[in-house]
Amino acid sequence: MSAHEMGARPASGRAAVPGPSHSDAHISGRASVPVSPPNAGGYGYGGSDGPPGGYDDHPPALTAAPRRRRRAKVIVLSVLLVVALLVGGGLLYLRGLDNNMERDDFFAGVGDRPPAAAAGSLNILLLGSDSRDPDGSDGPYRADTIMVMHIPSSHDQAYLISIPRDLWIYVPPNADGTRGGHEAKVNASTAWGGVPLMVQTIEGYTGVRLDHVMMIDFGGFVEVTDALGGVEMDIEQTITSIHHPNRTFEQGRQHLDGEEALDYIRQRYQFADGDFTRMRNQQQFLRALMDKATDTGTLANPAKLNAFLQTATSTLTVDEDFALVGTAHKFRHLRGHNLTFLTSPHAGTGWAGGQSVVFSDDEGAARLYQAVREDRIAQWVVDNPDLVRDG
Repeated sequence: MSAHEMGARPASGRAAVPGPSHSDAHISGRASVPVSPPNAGGYGYGGSDGPPGGYDDHPPALTAAPRRRRRAKVIVLSVLLVVALLVGGGLLYLRGLDNNMERDDFFAGVGDRPPAAAAGSLNILLLGSDSRDPDGSDGPYRADTIMVMHIPSSHDQAYLISIPRDLWIYVPPNADGTRGGHEAKVNASTAWGGVPLMVQTIEGYTGVRLDHVMMIDFGGFVEVTDALGGVEMDIEQTITSIHHPNRTFEQGRQHLDGEEALDYIRQRYQFADGDFTRMRNQQQFLRALMDKATDTGTLANPAKLNAFLQTATSTLTVDEDFALVGTAHKFRHLRGHNLTFLTSPHAGTGWAGGQSVVFSDDEGAARLYQAVREDRIAQWVVDNPDLVRDG
């Protein structure tokens, strides 16, 4: 069963693990509950066959990848907001940008799906990778960043829920039945069955029906950031990059160009909570880029605005049914302060299948995703302030 279906149940099919390693709920985004069992099934799926074997912390390269490998130099929220603000001749311009985007059938073969979202709301799966990450392996797209973006029916807010890439949950069998069908790290989904299997995995875990999928390559956003003149980011502690040319990032508010920002949001080994800090920095970057894309200096400069939009949309990959004009209209009131960042509730880290993993807090996740399905996440945020990341 999925996180939204579970209640209290005994642990099964999992290795013994130490207690949670992150005690700060505001930082880790987890509920203050004992370690709970990971998800043993998906929406409409049976239980787990036990932990898999044969892959390490970095799953094998994607086997069912999109048909064209262009670097997606885009941050989706910024694009959708800015294009919605265009006036005079805007519709024709928007349609031209819509034609710039690459499309793929990300929902191919995805069956047994959850019910449709609440009327007027929208759920979008954002998948990010860092194809130029010096720590990563060469090869096709791998989902290192996974977010579910919920737009309520009021269209005045956006809630971005980060799902740790090492979250240990049920991954359904892939199309040919050779992989999956047991618990694994969530980002094994794209390695084993491409984006459609990731859609199936996320929908199974959350019970949330996804309306669209957007793909971002964090290794390719340099040009977009530079087109906007860089971004302002708050560096929470002074660190030295482990990558050449080994930049030092000083604590405090700093102006970063594209290469510097990319370098910063890659860092994880210097932080006590590793990938959780990297997730927070990626979230902060999304907000910073959105703010820069919608400030008066950008909107009042047609050349800068056009360069940003053309660069972004020409390298964005979306599902076949995504319509830029309609979606932009829904997002037209959003600004950086309208974004709320969350982390999918988890029960800390441990070991399973011979790997370091993040265990799901199934009860906490069930409550969160029920709120998403019922379009009442605003009240959930009020009731769970410790689990909200304020950018």
